[in-house]
Amino acid sequence: MRARSEGAAGPGGARPGRFRVERTVALPPEEVWRRLTDWPAHGAQVPFTRTTVLTPGPDAVGTRFTARTGVGRFAFDDPMEVVVFEPPAPGRTGVCRLVKLGRAVRGEASFEVSGVAAAGTAAAGTAAAGGAAGSRVVWVEELSLRGVPALFDPVLALAGRVLFGRALDGLLRD
Repeated sequence: MRARSEGAAGPGGARPGRFRVERTVALPPEEVWRRLTDWPAHGAQVPFTRTTVLTPGPDAVGTRFTARTGVGRFAFDDPMEVVVFEPPAPGRTGVCRLVKLGRAVRGEASFEVSGVAAAGTAAAGTAAAGGAAGSRVVWVEELSLRGVPALFDPVLALAGRVLFGRALDGLLRD
C-alpha cells in the first residue's frame, strides 16, 4: 500500500480544517468501493465508535448514517448523508460525497476510487474500474467542531489526517 497525506498546511492550498489522504492498493476498484461504502465497517476502525445506518439499502444518494463516538455520557453523534454516490465503472472514477449534519461535527467528506494499471501508476482514466490491477483512493474531508475556535483548525486537520489515514488503512487491508 502506498500512502500520501496532506493537511491544513499542505500543497494545493488546503484550507484550515481540511485534510486529504491518498492510498494506492492492489485491490480492484469495485472491491475498494464496497469496503469504503460499508458504513458500519468505518466504526470498527475508529476507537470508541459505532456506525448505524438509518436508511434501508441499497446505498445511494440519500443514504443516512450516524457514527457515535465516545464512552457513556462522554459521546457525540456524527450524522451524515450521502449526497453524491457514483460507483466506479469502466472508464469512470467512483465518487462519493457526504455532508455532516450534526450539532458537534459539521463539514463534508468525499472520496474517489480510480483504477490503476500497475502498482502506483494511474491508468489515464482507462482503468477506472473493471480489469484494473489496483486502485487509488483519495479521501478529502473538511470539518469543524462546534465550540472549537478556527485557531485550532490546523490541529484538527492533522488529527483528522492521522485518524482517517489509519481508518482507511484498516478498511483497505487484505
